[in-house]
Amino acid sequence: MENHYGRIDGAIGSSLGSSFVGQLVMRKKVHLDHAIFGSPDLDQSGKVAAKLQSMLVVPLLTSFTKSEKKRNKTKQKLKDFFLMSDETAEKFMNCFSKFNPESIKNEYYTDLLTHLENDINVEHTKAHFIYANKMGEKYLKRYKKYFHNPDIREFAMQHEQWLFGEKNYSKPVLEAIDEFMNMAV
Repeated sequence: MENHYGRIDGAIGSSLGSSFVGQLVMRKKVHLDHAIFGSPDLDQSGKVAAKLQSMLVVPLLTSFTKSEKKRNKTKQKLKDFFLMSDETAEKFMNCFSKFNPESIKNEYYTDLLTHLENDINVEHTKAHFIYANKMGEKYLKRYKKYFHNPDIREFAMQHEQWLFGEKNYSKPVLEAIDEFMNMAV
């Protein structure tokens, strides 16, 4: 507020970060010209369902590095599903082995409880979405439900696949983000 007078050109978030970008726009305390959502799921649920889901997801996300057999199987699935290189799959798995399971659970839980209003429409703010169409059409419907007239760019990829550094996904997405930031609001 002091350094930028409550206004910033843009913010980008992916996954949980998208929920926070949505909250920034919805709360209208800081003005964003461009709110950029990187293939978010924007899942929302009640407290009980969020607690159960977060308790179930932690063992899934932390178990794949427990043994060499599980590690190799997971690596192959990442390569097949996300079309990751061997090196990228290894880096991705190493990230999860460093996180505290309680932190993962809390982040997942928080994401499910970060609710957005329907049809958010803030004057002079444009909501831009990177839509990873391999996630499914229900996510496209969510983007349109939560934001008034969103700018949606469709890409043939999985959730957050553009973040893994594979050039055939990251380059076109980064070009779209650059276009978003250069658009008049």
